[in-house]
Amino acid sequence: MDFNINLPIYLQIADYVCDKILLQQWLPDEKIPSIRELAIELEVTHNTVLRTFEHLQNKNIIYTKRGTGYFVEKNALTLLNSSRKEQFLKEELPSLFYKMNIIGFEIDELLAEFKKFKNKNKLDHEN
Repeated sequence: MDFNINLPIYLQIADYVCDKILLQQWLPDEKIPSIRELAIELEVTHNTVLRTFEHLQNKNIIYTKRGTGYFVEKNALTLLNSSRKEQFLKEELPSLFYKMNIIGFEIDELLAEFKKFKNKNKLDHEN
């Protein structure tokens, strides 16, 4: 995983975990990789992943079963969809619309490009 120097690594790992949940690669009540496994996979320290998991527990995205490991919360997908949509609408969409406006890029052109993107990347959640 390539890390951005402008954002703490534990938050970038949290985004990675959340992406896995949003893409339904990690399902509700399903065990996720251990702290050690994820640290090895992402080439980070054990403490960094521990901090990530504590952060996600505080956000009610994952939970722990003593002696068993970490699991995806039942409502994690709903929480993540809601928070990511809100973040997108507030932080990213205004910038996108501004750029579209100054270059004369119309919404129907954007929709066509988005459909191509979804087909290419198979991110269609309506399967």
